[in-house]
Amino acid sequence: MKTQLTFLSVVMILVAGNFIFSSCERHTSSSTGWDYNNQDNGGFEYVDFIEQETCPGLVLVEGGTFSMGKVEQDVVYDWDNAPRRVTVSSFYMDETEVTNVNYREYIYWLQRVFLDYPEVMKQALPDTLVWLSKLGYNDPYMEYYFRHPAYQEYPVVGVNWKQARDFCAWRTDRVNELIMIREGLLFMDPNQQGEENFNTDAYFAGQYVGMVRDPYPDLNPNSDFRNLRMEDGILLPRYRLPTEAEWEFAALANIGNTY
Repeated sequence: MKTQLTFLSVVMILVAGNFIFSSCERHTSSSTGWDYNNQDNGGFEYVDFIEQETCPGLVLVEGGTFSMGKVEQDVVYDWDNAPRRVTVSSFYMDETEVTNVNYREYIYWLQRVFLDYPEVMKQALPDTLVWLSKLGYNDPYMEYYFRHPAYQEYPVVGVNWKQARDFCAWRTDRVNELIMIREGLLFMDPNQQGEENFNTDAYFAGQYVGMVRDPYPDLNPNSDFRNLRMEDGILLPRYRLPTEAEWEFAALANIGNTY
């Protein structure tokens, strides 16, 4: 059965933070006594935590503990949603559902970058047949809802689980690419084609050879420059779909622990 699926993206707050690297401050290891950020003893880097940067369109949901599941009498005795206490860590969540214009931006990027592989874009298109109904005339929505500018700020529908995950991966890469451009580490490259587009995982693995502007300085005495690492805290953790517990907790609009 086809369903109308709207979705939001989340980013964990505790996975990574936004840091500032300072080579002039030398912290000392509490386990070995060696200095951090000292090129003379190997150059292991320690960064000072400040605050995680808020990703575009996200709001902070403060974690807590709540009763998840059925909270009323189960008159049919299904026992398929027994209430239990669940603790949810703080996380960032989209303030609104992903809109048609958000998803069309994704489709446009796929069409532009994977010009020689049109099937990549076609596989990402939402299923407009979800509007069909035996008891209603929804044909205009099937034709216009996703494309017409009158609906561009409405939630996108007809997106399956795999398409939503692919959108989250694309969004992660585009947000991190813009951060690197802003920090002066990459040039703006509107002519990316095929596999030459910026990918966060490929960059961390040293496989991205795009338009690098200024290399990042390295305290390793055996090299002068390096790629960014997640430990630097400049790039953000990946977007993903919320868990069932996060969905329910955010819907309750609770702040902090509830008892």
